[in-house]
Amino acid sequence: MRQVTACFIRVNPAKPFYYLTLPHIQGRFPAVLRGFAPPLGLVPLPVPFMRGDVVSDAATVQNRRSILVIDDEPHIRRVLEVALNSKGFDVITAPNGIEGLKEIKRDHVDLVVLDLMMPVAGGLETLSRIRANPIHSKTPVIILTGKGQDADRECALAEGVNDFITKPFSPKKLIARIEDILRDA
Repeated sequence: MRQVTACFIRVNPAKPFYYLTLPHIQGRFPAVLRGFAPPLGLVPLPVPFMRGDVVSDAATVQNRRSILVIDDEPHIRRVLEVALNSKGFDVITAPNGIEGLKEIKRDHVDLVVLDLMMPVAGGLETLSRIRANPIHSKTPVIILTGKGQDADRECALAEGVNDFITKPFSPKKLIARIEDILRDA
């Protein structure tokens, strides 16, 4: 059972709004509290709490799914971050495979969106390292890449990816595919 900590906000005395911060993970706030999830990583509560109250999230916070986006293109990361946040997902981003592997070890991730062509550690290397880790080996992965050759697709599918989407892409279609995969997981 996760715990969350209540914090302020009363926007209108007639209609108080209370928020909870998302859970501490391994002694630190998850990436969503670094400004990645609107509104600033806070989740609205239907009932009043005092600032600093620690409560179980089972009855108060919806089960938000966490998506890790690993892509070296900042504009792709930002587009996906905004689109996924608007659909209620928590989003963690990483600019390369090495940073992505650090994030997946640090935070719980429900699905990874992974580019193939990146500096430092490419997508296939990152994918094989995710699959080699028994804790994360079953984490769904969607490849999102500008490399659309059959050989790349076959190699990724052989590594166990859940889908292979080429750029340019439709964020709506990608989100629909993410929702389908998470529903089936």
